[in-house]
Amino acid sequence: MLIILGMAVVTYLPRFLPMYVLTRLEIPQIVIDWLRYIPVAVLAALIVPGILTADRQIHLTLNNAYLLASIPAFLVAWRSKNMMFTVTIGMAVVLILQHL
Repeated sequence: MLIILGMAVVTYLPRFLPMYVLTRLEIPQIVIDWLRYIPVAVLAALIVPGILTADRQIHLTLNNAYLLASIPAFLVAWRSKNMMFTVTIGMAVVLILQHL
């Protein structure tokens, strides 16, 4: 029972303490604006290596279906701001390019 209680405390504290402290502080608007870019930066950091590399080497050719599919997916994301539509278009383009 002590182990379960200890794991609960260790899990809960890192989530609760920043929330508790940050609700008590006046955060400058520039910091709030900066924090809005974090999800986009993390998503780019996760996606770009998968698009640009193959077998741990940079693969910038017209044979790279992922790179070619990222172009229409980016345009759809930019215009529609719809994640599901963007993913669907990207997957469809990759599927078509891999079967050509």
